[in-house]
Formats: sequence, structure tokens, C-alpha cells
Amino acid sequence: MNRLFILLLFVIAGLTGCQESEKSQSGSTPDEAVEQAETELNLSRTDPVKNTPSRVGEGEVIHKTSEEVGVRRVLSGPDLITELPPDTKIPEGMVFVPGGTFEMGSNQGLPRERPVTSRMVQGFFMDVHPVTVGQFREFIAETGYRTQAEEYGDAAVFDLKARKWYLQVGAHWEYPRGRSAGPAPDDHPVTQVSWNDVQAYCKWAGNRLPTEAEWEHAARNGRNSRTRYYWGKDIMDTEGNYHANVWQGTFPAYNSEADGYLFTSPVGEFGANELGLTDMSGNVWEWCADWYVSYDPNQPGRIQTPEPERAMRGGSFMCDPSYCHGYRVSGRSGSTPETGLFHVGFRTVRDL
Repeated sequence: MNRLFILLLFVIAGLTGCQESEKSQSGSTPDEAVEQAETELNLSRTDPVKNTPSRVGEGEVIHKTSEEVGVRRVLSGPDLITELPPDTKIPEGMVFVPGGTFEMGSNQGLPRERPVTSRMVQGFFMDVHPVTVGQFREFIAETGYRTQAEEYGDAAVFDLKARKWYLQVGAHWEYPRGRSAGPAPDDHPVTQVSWNDVQAYCKWAGNRLPTEAEWEHAARNGRNSRTRYYWGKDIMDTEGNYHANVWQGTFPAYNSEADGYLFTSPVGEFGANELGLTDMSGNVWEWCADWYVSYDPNQPGRIQTPEPERAMRGGSFMCDPSYCHGYRVSGRSGSTPETGLFHVGFRTVRDL
């Protein structure tokens, strides 16, 4: 079976940033830097037999996922559930995200973050943090499931020295950078899981993936906060501490590791937003339920990537504002459903 990787596929929206601030002078902080329309390499497996639940044809309109879980594109609909009914028990490890309306996207962002559209979202429960290696281990132990990376025998890793992506033999959820790099700690986000793998986990856990609208609504604190990041407007606090696990330096040449981590970090390490959610920016990109489609109502089909892709949100430890500013609330990306990457994980949600 022919299994090639598409290398050097430039995705100018998602694993990318946007120009939301004024141009800075030299020597500025990351928040003041010129935020250009950066690009980051994205990888997708190509395979004559796709292990996808469905395929998307050219120009086909796909909004079913959002509709099925109660996301509305118009400002009308049933009770939003802004408060929990009496005696409602919040599932362990989750927080309640109140329903509401919000403006999705950024008109100062990249084309794939535009235009800003009004969305209505029902209240729901969301994992406090991305699913961890330890949590995924429980799923594997109970079900015996084999991830697609395990079936392939390799997975995508970025070589910081060679400055390129490659397929690392033996890399999978437990050893995301290969066995020679050692196992991932149980309290770090699980990675090297494909969108299809995540569906199996969700079925086992009785949950589902958030839609992009739900994810962004939660990152905006359930109240349409318009700050650049889910915690506020600056990447660092007044004492110079980072609010997220992102790249410090110039990618990929140099990372000062000022935030303490070169790769993934323990979940919750950098604090929470108003709702109690952690790791909504940086650490790992997170799979969403939707196909990666345009916001433009005049062009409602999927974004024209070489293959149909599922959406991802949140940015990762590889994001540097001069190259990839995907950890902004409006940042988005996508990849094919069978692809595992060492900087992509997920979190789940549950309906009330």
C-alpha cells in the first residue's frame, strides 16, 4: 500500500497566526512583534484506502456536525442553558460551559478566520484539560484498542536539529517521539492520536469532541470575551512568566525554553481561565468535531486543502508568533482524520 507523507504543505490558517497588533520596533516583546501571516508545516498521510468515516467531495457543504450538537448559525433557538438545573452533577474532571451567543473568528486574522460570524451555543460540559497519557492508557488497557500510528508502525515527529518533519519508526501515543526518547509522562497530554482514534476514545468515555464553535465559545469564557488569548491579552504576566507552553525564540532555530518546556508540559501547569479550563492555548493542538470548512457563507464548503481535513484548535508548544501564532483564540488548523502528530491531542465534551 502506498503510504506517502505530504511534506512542505503550507497551511496559512490554523498552524498559523494573524496580524492583530500594530507593527513593533526592534527589540519588542512577543506580544508586540509584527504578527505576519505566518505558515507552519503540516503533515497528512496519503493512502489509497482512507480510514475515514466519510469522504468530502469538492465543493460539498458540510455543517452537519455543528447542527447535530446544537450549534446555531442564527441568533434564535431553544433555551441556551446559561445555568445548570438544580442538583445537576458536573462530571468529574469537567467544567460547565454556559450557553450563549458569541462572535466567532477574527476580522484581523487570516482569511480562514474570517469573516466573523455570530454563533449560538448550547450549554455543555468540557474537560478541564486535554486528555492525558494516563487517561488514554486506561482506555487502551480496558479496550485493547490499537491506534493508527501503531498500525502504521510510525508517526510524524519534527526533528529540531535537522529542522524538518519525518516519520519516526515506533512513535505512537505512549512514545510520541519514538522509544529512544522514552515514554510520555502520564500527566502530559496524549499525542500521536488521529481523529479516528479520538472517536474510539470518545465512544468509550461516553463523550464527544467539541465543535469549533463550542471550543472557541469556551475559550472566550462563555461570554464572548474578545481578548487575543483565552486568559487575556498578553502572553506573559507582569513578572515575566508565560501563560502557556509555547515556543520562545525563533522557530525552528532557537528555543530559550523560558517557559520551562521544550515539548509538552503537564496539563494545568500554566493556570486556568474564568471557567476553570486549562491548556486552551499552547501545549498541544486539539482535534475538533468539524470538518475544516470556511466561515464564509458565500463559500461554505471545505477549505481547499489537498485532502478533506478535520479542524484543530489551540496551538502547540511549537508555536512562535513570528512563525505560528495559532494559540490565539481565533487560530485554527486542520489535518486529515488518519494523521497522528506529536503536537496534537484532544479534549472531550458532554451534553447536559
